[in-house]
Amino acid sequence: MKKLINTPSETLKDFLNGFAAAYASVIAIDRQGRFVRRAEIRRDKVAIISGGGSGHEPLHVGFVGIGMLDAACPGQIFTSPTPDQILAAHAAVAGEPGALFLVKNYEGDQMNFDMAIEMLDAPIAKVVIDDDAGGAVSARSIGRRGVAGTFVVEKIVGAAAEARLDLDGCRRLAERTVARTRSMGVALSSCTVPLAGRPTFTLAEDEMEIGVGIHGEPGRERLPLGTSRSVAELLVDATLRALDTPDGADVLLFVNGFGGSPPMELYCLYGDARAALERRGCRVVRSLVGTYVTSLEMAGASVTVTLLDEDLARFWDAPALTPAFVR
Repeated sequence: MKKLINTPSETLKDFLNGFAAAYASVIAIDRQGRFVRRAEIRRDKVAIISGGGSGHEPLHVGFVGIGMLDAACPGQIFTSPTPDQILAAHAAVAGEPGALFLVKNYEGDQMNFDMAIEMLDAPIAKVVIDDDAGGAVSARSIGRRGVAGTFVVEKIVGAAAEARLDLDGCRRLAERTVARTRSMGVALSSCTVPLAGRPTFTLAEDEMEIGVGIHGEPGRERLPLGTSRSVAELLVDATLRALDTPDGADVLLFVNGFGGSPPMELYCLYGDARAALERRGCRVVRSLVGTYVTSLEMAGASVTVTLLDEDLARFWDAPALTPAFVR
């Protein structure tokens, strides 16, 4: 294992300290490291709060700021945040309009956010993100997993909250965005959790794993390594089948890197995925390419497709200012 860290057990603390110092004008970190919040607290709007295990950066802490998340709770690497973290984040940013929790569909995340909700006497809603089109259920998940589509939901709903949409409106918008978003990933290598010191799984030089999650867990099938074009066909087919996409649909195409694949490869995959969508009658009217939802240093990528309507497109286009995404 080769990593630019100090002590494996202190990696999260060191990361948060460096992150907070680098973006002090945009975000602030709780003194105990329980959450990251936007620098300018806005209690006159619905607070959008998310979180999950670390190791997926820039998700979630990198998307705290104007037009996206009000706070994010980072757990240990690939480990859910605790109810105490969630309660502290809520106390720091939520006001009278209430708070919406955006929760990826993993057992620990759901359990701990639900425990926090039970201890709060305040207007709260929760929406579960389960955009994984792979259909693979791991030991961590309850049905479809929450993967790269989480970013899409955080962007759209964060913009709506910034525009003063009320709590019920934000909840319904989040549910609609989740229902219209699906993702499918491919891994070319595994990743190594610092405390484990060894790869989560192994792939031969001529193999790839289709349908992986973002915790280093294997996917639904292992295939011979394909070209960008053939991989794009597989991923696009899976997302469109899961969405039951109508002909002529306007879509957002989001190609996300898992941490170890360079931009050159991501743009190759984007071009091939866009062509595959257009051959199937879709119109790609919004695009995003980059490394936004990672699995530490895993090589590979995912394709996310969102069926856009007028509201989703408008809030996707709205301004945002966060450490990892600016519009």
